[in-house]
This record gives sequence, C-alpha cells and structure tokens, in this order.
Amino acid sequence: MANASTGTYERLMNPVLVAGCIIILVSFAVRASFGLFQLPIATEFAWPRESFSLAIAIQNLAWGIGQPIFGAFAERYGDRKAILGGGAFYVIGLVLSAYAITPGQHQLLEMLVGFGIAGTGFGVILAVVGRATSDKHRSMALGIATAAGSAGQIVGPPVAQSLLSQMPWQSVFVVFAGFIMVSMLALLMMRAPKPQKPAADEEPMGSVIRRAVKDPSFILIFIGFFSCGYQLAFITAHFPAFITEMCGPVDPGSLLYTLGITSAAGLGAISIALIGLFNIGGTLLAGWLGNHYSRKYLLATIYLLRTLVAGAFIMSPITPESVVLFSVAMGSLWLATVPLTSGLVAHIYGLKYMGTLYGLVFFSHQLGGFLGVWLGGALYDIYNNYTLVWWVGVGVGALSAVVHLPVKEYPWSQRGKVSLAT
Repeated sequence: MANASTGTYERLMNPVLVAGCIIILVSFAVRASFGLFQLPIATEFAWPRESFSLAIAIQNLAWGIGQPIFGAFAERYGDRKAILGGGAFYVIGLVLSAYAITPGQHQLLEMLVGFGIAGTGFGVILAVVGRATSDKHRSMALGIATAAGSAGQIVGPPVAQSLLSQMPWQSVFVVFAGFIMVSMLALLMMRAPKPQKPAADEEPMGSVIRRAVKDPSFILIFIGFFSCGYQLAFITAHFPAFITEMCGPVDPGSLLYTLGITSAAGLGAISIALIGLFNIGGTLLAGWLGNHYSRKYLLATIYLLRTLVAGAFIMSPITPESVVLFSVAMGSLWLATVPLTSGLVAHIYGLKYMGTLYGLVFFSHQLGGFLGVWLGGALYDIYNNYTLVWWVGVGVGALSAVVHLPVKEYPWSQRGKVSLAT
C-alpha cells in the first residue's frame, strides 16, 4: 500500500516498479537488437557497413536529445502521457522503417525510434520509480529498474535472431512494434505521486535548470557520463565484429565448443548476452551500495575498473577465454553507473525535477554513444581495425573516474543559492 500522506510505497516491490521494469525491458530488448539487422539490410540493398551504423548512431543522439524533453513533459503533463507518447514514436518509427529502402530514410526514421526510446527508457521511468519509492528503498529500486534494461539486452537479440530466421527483417520490425504496443498496457499499474508543483515562493523549472547548468558538480556529472555512453554504444555496435576479426579460433576441446560456440562470430553474439547477464548482478549491487556508500566514489571506482579492464583486454592476446573474461568483467560494470548517477542527481537536486535534470545529464551519455558508434566505423574504415577507437574509450573512462571526485555530494538546498547563481 502507498503511504497516504506522501503517495510513496513503503515496500521495495510495488506496482510502479513492476510496470516500469516491464516497459524498460521491452524497450531495451528492441533497442539491443538493432545490430542484428545490419547484415540483412546491407545484404538486401548492397550498402556499406557504415550506412546502418550511422542510423544507429543517430538513434543514440535522438535518444539523448529526447530524454530531457520527455522528462520535462512528464513533470508538466504526467508520466503516463509521456511514456505513451514515447511508445507512439517507437511504434511509428519501427513500422515505417519496415518500408525504408535508402540509407537516408533509415537514418531519418531512427530519429523517431530514438525519441521512442527516450520516452520509454531510463529518464522518465527512473524518475517515476524514484518518486514512488520510499527513501530507504530508492537506490535499490533504481537498480532493479536499470537491471530490467539488462534483461532486455539478454532477451532481445536471441528473439530477434529467431524471428529473422523465420521471416524478412521488415516483418520483424513490425513484430517489435507490436511488442512495444503491448508493453504500454503496463501503464495501467503506474500510479505514482505527481511531481509537486512549485509553491509561490519556490523556483519554477526554468530557473532550476539555469542554476543547475551553472553548478560545477552538475557539469562534472555531465562530463563523467559521456564515457559511459561512448563505451556502451561502441561495444554494443562493434564488439561482435571486433571479435570476429581479431579473436583466435575456438578450441574444439574447450568448454565453449562443447556448449555450441564453435566460431568467433558465434562468440561475438554470445559476448553481448554475457555482458547483459552479468550486468544484472552488477547493477543490483551498485543500487544496493548506493544506499550505503558515497555515490560519487562508487562511480569513480566503476569508471576506474572499466578503464583497467578495457586496457588489459586490448593489450593482451584476443582469445576466446579473454573475450569471455572481458564480457563478464565489463558486464558487471556495464549499467552500474545508471542507478548511481540518477540517484546522485536525485540526492543533490531533489526529486521534483529529477526527470528533466537527469535527462540533461543523459544527453551527455548519448553524445558519447553517438561518437562511439560513428567513430568506431569511421576509424575502422581508415585504419582497418578498432585499436585507436578502443584506446579513446580507455582515455575517456579514465577522465570520468577523475571528474567525479570533486562533486559536492550533499543536497543542493544546503549549499545556498547565492554561490550557485554567480
């Protein structure tokens, strides 16, 4: 039952969290599958690899642009209207993509899909889950909702591959649109407390945003989230191809071969699922730790570990065993930054405009995602390998580990308004 005075749920598991997890799971299951469409589409139209990669990069950028827009819309007009609007963009983008026959058409329509992900993804969902959950469970609830996205990453690609083996890619886009439509039924359970309207003596949204973007801590969080998007998008889009080209053969006597993973290409597909699988545990652990320890130091630690894991992997021989170890290690750190970053924004700046402020921070994440996907393809075409773009990811990861350290991790209201306005 919800608290009568605040509207929040005292229990960790509540209808709002369940509904949010369903919507995020389906949204991310579809999103995580786009890499599997690259070969069928390129084969049918005889396109170079870069064409559909750019479409995915644009999708990431549109997702980032749409995130603060949908966050602000949710805070002004309601969470369910914002999520339903995102679902509509998603469905329209997928259905029209089934009829796209040029790279430009796909790239344009991926903007609609990106807006759809923004409306059904972390920005809006985490904000409503945060408002619906009591203080003692908030960080863990955000971790569970984030882990639902990881579950989508595990489920989506195998489902997409199975569908692609039975029907044309155009039909799979339409089926995915149907999945998104069905997930919108979960909105019937999503009844969270509305964002409080500012009283006469409180600041309106625009003023709060202007002060936030002048706050050094907000800027540092914004910069820090860039590398997360860069690394995640680059690995999701290019890691299977990287493994296929760079990894040694799978030993016929190995456990991997016994499990049916007999080629580097097969290992590349499994690596993404492994990352998603271990990300569930890593994200839940991050959510739990965020309830007990400093979020900024946890974030710095995660980015440092990512940097070390990525650096060690690229400097070592690329073998099936090292790929598995990398996938397990990187998966444990994959989305662990999301509940900590969103929780840090909520802790410092409050819940009232969390969706909008987190959406602005998330835009940095998606700028990184756009650069990771696009730069991966561009530098590969120049150097015929991914080495340079990989090291760029290592460098931005190290930067993120450092920039979180000076963040002032205490509520904004305690710092006073005068110093932040200057």
